[in-house]
Amino acid sequence: MILYLIRHGRQANKLVNSNVSLSAEGRRQAELVGSRLLRYHPQILYSSNLIRAVETADIINFYLDLPYRTKEDLREICFGDLENHSDAENAEHFSAFLEAYGRYEEDIPYPGGECGRDVYDRGIKAIYEIIAEAREAGYERVAVVTHGVFIRSLLAGIFGKNFAIKALLAKGMENGSITELHYLPERDMFTLERLNDYAHLEDEPELLRRTWK
Repeated sequence: MILYLIRHGRQANKLVNSNVSLSAEGRRQAELVGSRLLRYHPQILYSSNLIRAVETADIINFYLDLPYRTKEDLREICFGDLENHSDAENAEHFSAFLEAYGRYEEDIPYPGGECGRDVYDRGIKAIYEIIAEAREAGYERVAVVTHGVFIRSLLAGIFGKNFAIKALLAKGMENGSITELHYLPERDMFTLERLNDYAHLEDEPELLRRTWK
């Protein structure tokens, strides 16, 4: 089974994990993902229930016209007390936490929020649910719209890495990028076939993260 993990399009503000709509650039990123996925023929589409993921999935599905479901456990990591604040505000109020987090030595939970292991535990459960539902329906190619830290935490857990290094897995993960996992049911094993693939965005450089930052 093939799982296409898609990071949602760019959101409408720069506040941490703010549950808001897509920006104009985010909608364009979603259009390009939808157009590209036509060549891969996914058979069912899932997304997290956060607004930016749902809107990304809706735009993708304009191209694909697939059965579509949301799963809450595909949502982004909970940033706790850092949510709905700017990076500058968080740098001022949570400097000690951010300094420790940035050493990538321990899987430290966000103050009042989750750590990478928390995300993996709920995330792998959601992925196995998706696999079971898809197999029951006879599907072998699944598209999943989710979030950057979710994808990194999932990969860290699947491949047995320290969750503290999750941020180093495609540190500049692009909005609208595709990460491809293959699931081998006979061995209950995943293989990583592509990570943070954003070739479909490269002809429109204003869509890349370097312009967002």
